Amino acid sequence: MINVEEHIYHDDPKQGHPDVRTFLKDVDYFFLGNGLISAAVQHSPTGEGTQVALLFMDPEKLKTKRETLNFDTNSGLTDSDLSILDSKGNQLPFDEVSVEWSFKFYVPIVEVNRSSEQIEVQEHFYCPDNTSGVLRREIRLTNPTSNPVELEIHTGIPGKTITKKTSLNGNSVQTVCLEYSISSDQKLDVGISDFEPITEIADPKNISFDNELLDRFYNAASAQLQAVVSKSGVVDASIWQYCREWLRDHSFMAVGLILSGQHKKAKVLLERLIRDFVSDSGDPMDSSEVREADEAELDQNGTLLFALKTYVLWTGDIELVTKYWEKLITIAEFPFGEAFRHDESGLFCNSRDYWERHSTFGVTPGIELMYQVLPAIGLNCAAALGRLTGHVEKAVLWDQEAGQLKERILHHPKFGLVNDSGFIKRRDQNGKIQESITPLENSGLPDGVPLAADITHYLNPDTSAAMPIAFGFVPADSQVAKATLENMEILWNQSWEEGGYGRYHASSEADSAGSWPFPSLIVARAALEAGDYGKVWRILNWLDKMPGSLSCSWFETYCDRISPPYAQLGITPWTWAEIIMLTVHHMIGIQPEENSIRIRPRLLPGLKKVTGSLPLRDIHIHFEYSVNPDCKTTVFRTNVQQLDSKTDEMLIRYPQEDVYIKALIPEI
Repeated sequence: MINVEEHIYHDDPKQGHPDVRTFLKDVDYFFLGNGLISAAVQHSPTGEGTQVALLFMDPEKLKTKRETLNFDTNSGLTDSDLSILDSKGNQLPFDEVSVEWSFKFYVPIVEVNRSSEQIEVQEHFYCPDNTSGVLRREIRLTNPTSNPVELEIHTGIPGKTITKKTSLNGNSVQTVCLEYSISSDQKLDVGISDFEPITEIADPKNISFDNELLDRFYNAASAQLQAVVSKSGVVDASIWQYCREWLRDHSFMAVGLILSGQHKKAKVLLERLIRDFVSDSGDPMDSSEVREADEAELDQNGTLLFALKTYVLWTGDIELVTKYWEKLITIAEFPFGEAFRHDESGLFCNSRDYWERHSTFGVTPGIELMYQVLPAIGLNCAAALGRLTGHVEKAVLWDQEAGQLKERILHHPKFGLVNDSGFIKRRDQNGKIQESITPLENSGLPDGVPLAADITHYLNPDTSAAMPIAFGFVPADSQVAKATLENMEILWNQSWEEGGYGRYHASSEADSAGSWPFPSLIVARAALEAGDYGKVWRILNWLDKMPGSLSCSWFETYCDRISPPYAQLGITPWTWAEIIMLTVHHMIGIQPEENSIRIRPRLLPGLKKVTGSLPLRDIHIHFEYSVNPDCKTTVFRTNVQQLDSKTDEMLIRYPQEDVYIKALIPEI
């Protein structure tokens, strides 16, 4: 049984400088990094924490916010802010301060603008390359008046202050450049440098939705996802929160890296997952732990195989498959072990739910939906990898087993996981639907969380039930998909008012009840496939209103978390992966298959044009989609051979040269 101590954290955000808190009012965190250095620009506009601050981390070490390299016990992050003194030594007040992303350069940049009557300041923060553990900070000073000014700049890190005196003539500009670096012994340093300020560059490979919200979401998600993964593939599942790693979360992160063209970093992450996150017997790791059989998360191996197949199809690189083939067999077949076998149904049984509740929280032995669906998807993915590497007999066997598993999930007369309400989350060992749970008396749950209250703790509905629709496990226009998505609406605004879906019914929440971004995006992906575009926009517009929306660094959940004993809220990279899957796989619709590439655009109402380019294998796919109200069906034009074309999609061969696609799409 999982020890309840695992859920207890002792970092108290009420102790110390306010900057120790992750959830500051209206805060945004902009993450920068290159695998060798990791940093974040904090913008706390209300002054609850340091208004504009830098945080530095060794990307190979998972730490809390209090443990970041430049956090000072007494002054927090204030050393990293910028102050400018006039000739009399008075600090200049800034009337306006703004922080935002800029994607007009060859690397992602965080741009800070401050203004006062005497001076205008623009700062650029960025990592100049992927080969050095360096972050650059350009401080551009503009004197908007006709009078000369004498200024003194102050910033720094604990133990080292950078001071620079400068004179600006009227209507003139000067730039001061700083470089921050992390040494091999994890020491942070900063100094004035003489590098040239970065200049704008036109990048034809950028994706544009011609929509401010989607452009910001996609660009920021792809920039930050790669920024938080270390050179060796280490990444916190929720930054500053858990300081732990999950096979499931990291597999989805790998998919996000792949779909956004960051194939090398995805390969590093995938190899680490195969090598280190699955035991030789196939046991997957969650929360940096390998579990006893009864509490192993049976979806994780299938999720890893899905990510690996995605990598192979997008890159054509089969090295990981051939190198780890024997272990991949173990990974694919792990759920079929004796410990999980439920003879009467042919399905898998254990005492863990998809969102990691376990027997202490009242999860009794049963058949969990996603512990069947993702093993089936994983077997199909393993079969595809087998065919691509010449392991035909295994591929045939796995496809057969996946088909049988799917048939039992959808149609078993007693244990099938479908009814009139759509997908069923869980049945017990006798076939009864598990409608609720009751935690053990010694569960260790803190007072105030719903699962500790004297109420009925309902299991259904559950956002994980949207995943079979998002993955294409069932047709999005099927009755089970429609019923599932309709039933899902119970989870929107349950005991809160700002919007968003809870992971599951709030009455059974072992944490504080609140909305969750990445489960909400899973629902958005399913809704887009089902043609429920209003629901997709509702979710995206909700995200745009939540703290963290400007930087696109959303917290794991939005609730009044009880910390301690629970950890402070962190920023969850899985959310960035969901943004990328929604935009690239579902909207842009570039979907590589074993022998062809499916092009299946799904533009949301309000979008008029989508353009861009993505790397696929050794070429690029360039696309330009335009909405045309005169079209009845989608009209494709391309420079490569079409294998098939339907009203809304086409199949093309894998080409030897760059692909150019133009599509005229009917207005919705």
